[in-house]
Amino acid sequence: MLVALLATVAVQAQQISVVAEDGTTSMYRTLQEAIEGASGGSVVYLPGGGFSIADSVKITKKLTIIGIGHKVKGANADGNTTISGNLFFNEGSSGSAVMGCYITGNINIGDGNAEVNDIFIKCCNLNSVQVKSAAVTGTFINQNYIRSLCNFGGSVVTLKNNITHRIKNVKMGIIQNNCILGPMNGPNDYDCAISSVYDTIFDGNIFYGSYDKLLLNYWLTPNSGNQNITNLYCCAERAFFYTNENDVATIEATPSDLFNNYNNWIISPSSNFHFKEAYQQYESLCGIYAGTGFDDGQMPPVPYISSKYIPGETDASGKLHIQVTVNAK
Repeated sequence: MLVALLATVAVQAQQISVVAEDGTTSMYRTLQEAIEGASGGSVVYLPGGGFSIADSVKITKKLTIIGIGHKVKGANADGNTTISGNLFFNEGSSGSAVMGCYITGNINIGDGNAEVNDIFIKCCNLNSVQVKSAAVTGTFINQNYIRSLCNFGGSVVTLKNNITHRIKNVKMGIIQNNCILGPMNGPNDYDCAISSVYDTIFDGNIFYGSYDKLLLNYWLTPNSGNQNITNLYCCAERAFFYTNENDVATIEATPSDLFNNYNNWIISPSSNFHFKEAYQQYESLCGIYAGTGFDDGQMPPVPYISSKYIPGETDASGKLHIQVTVNAK
């Protein structure tokens, strides 16, 4: 009986709750079933655990997908939320969001010339964001670990307080308070930390390149139509960047020189992107902890138990009065 009970609890713990706009809650066993069964405007709550998704599954309605987090600590969670595969936000999914998930693949936005607008990505660890249509606008990416090249397809995008490697194809965007680590290889278009970015505001970012980034240099000049404010430029070999009077500094330093615990070029929570003492004067001006700031706790807005009281015995009528307080960040 005990084994059967534990098995039942394990199955229930992996169930996915989908809350519709009218408050109706439905339970699903797989992420595909949850996406297909949810009505537009629903919130999909993923518990800790692994959830696979096939590339054939496309999101064509407004959905908010919220995991428990990708670096969870504490008694309120049953492990990190991992999505194995890619997410596709296609026509009809404008206004959707993804928060608090480790995603092994990419988040893909738009298909063909469809307008898929106002996609929100926060507190995730993902491979990259790939925008498939220049008609896409309003993509907002905040406080994520992004492990590879993001290609925004010439669309309008806002990136704030992210850790990432490379950014490509942005038009009239805002790139603010990010740590942009660039590639390890030579200065060609694909490897450049920033390429094909026009009419965009760069504010409070840290740019790092292990090479003389001539193409990065070009994208940060006024010829590109970009506006550059209070950025910090770093290069391990020699600093060869376009600078202006608003920039914080141009220094010769490696990530290991700058940050408390830089994990050998791997973008993950095991790396610590707080500045070392010698460079702490820059932390309030540029990088992920400037501006609105990067939350080291990375708590997505999921319900959690803040207090509970279970009495040791029932009352005179045999009832057990349990008090539970639940909050969401």
